[in-house]
Amino acid sequence: MAHVIGREQWAEKPDVWHGEFEGGAFGAEVSVIFYSSDQVGGGPKLHRHPYPEVFIVREGRALFTIGDETIEAKAGQILVAPANVPHKFSNLGPGRLESTDVHVAGAFSTEWLE
Repeated sequence: MAHVIGREQWAEKPDVWHGEFEGGAFGAEVSVIFYSSDQVGGGPKLHRHPYPEVFIVREGRALFTIGDETIEAKAGQILVAPANVPHKFSNLGPGRLESTDVHVAGAFSTEWLE
């Protein structure tokens, strides 16, 4: 059986790709965060998950910390944070940062470290 999830079910705003989707309820072992921020310096604090997370940078530039590495990423690049490795990112600007963050799990599980 196919599932169609309308934008109003996951998006926080009707005109911005920003929100969350947990696939476990639909039989999918994947969850997605659609991240969008115009705030330079904005982004999630240091955290980790018991599964890998894949970041697809769609627009803008971000400074990622993944474990001991610091990486300046730009639109079109994909980064992978392995399971249990602390990570965070922030918008380097100028302008909007948009990413699609794929969690390899049917539900989010996050341990905040900052």
